[in-house]
Amino acid sequence: MPYSLDKLLVIGISSRALFNLEAEEAIFQQQGLDAYRQHQLAHENEILKPGAGFALVKALLKLNQLTPDKRLVEVVIMSRNSSETSLRIFNSIEHYGLDISRAALAGGASLSPYLQAFNVSLFLSLHEDDVQAAINAGVASALLYQLAENVADLDQIRIAFDGDAVIFSDEAEKIYQSDGIEAFEQHERENAKKPLPEGPFARLLVALSYIQNNFKAPDGRALPLRTALVTARSSPAHERVIRTLRAWNIAIDETFFMGGVNKSAVLAAFKPHMFFDDQHGHCMHASSVVPTGRVPYKQ
Repeated sequence: MPYSLDKLLVIGISSRALFNLEAEEAIFQQQGLDAYRQHQLAHENEILKPGAGFALVKALLKLNQLTPDKRLVEVVIMSRNSSETSLRIFNSIEHYGLDISRAALAGGASLSPYLQAFNVSLFLSLHEDDVQAAINAGVASALLYQLAENVADLDQIRIAFDGDAVIFSDEAEKIYQSDGIEAFEQHERENAKKPLPEGPFARLLVALSYIQNNFKAPDGRALPLRTALVTARSSPAHERVIRTLRAWNIAIDETFFMGGVNKSAVLAAFKPHMFFDDQHGHCMHASSVVPTGRVPYKQ
């Protein structure tokens, strides 16, 4: 009977996001494909170091160990490598004991056409064109920043999100950018009881909430997975966020209305395996303390 990915949380991740391939990328950019190919073949038994998305993938795969009769998460390597140059990647996967068996090796072609084929829920990459194409196709996707030092190795999976243009649509963000803070706050007051439209990561948050509900403790807390909303919003723009999550029947574990304060200190305290934000400036600050991915605007 064919194996179905329909009811799983499927993470598509590029080889360069899972492992540190920056030296190899430099060879490709500076010396070309043939030099890159020769380098990978010559070093295919050398284990690669973890990359920016490694901690999140490792943590999410642990969920399958909690439900031995039913898989919850699948990870698919989605790489522009050819099969010939990919053995080093698979050797590294085996070395770290990662439960990954599926791959799409596009041989230099765009990866976005294969996202739907693998039912990808979240796509992570360091290749901006692929991330943009994924967002345009309606798939939650993020461009990862270089790995922060001293990433916490926690048993509990922790994921943090910005609000506008990530979980929610960029409707309110556009008003803020074009008309300023006063117009933004007035708009949010007037629409406080109207749920915000879904953003590119809304369905991912729903999927994570579903997984959380599989692991509720007697006190109602979700044990292996914890989420946080870290948003630049503050009062009076907080009400619409709270009412929107209530309308979606989603409970986020921790919420921080930062009111423009730098998010880095809060993120360092929360210690997420990944933080998703739409603003490059926020991502640059955050990436110095936690793994970070930027969510581009749909074009």
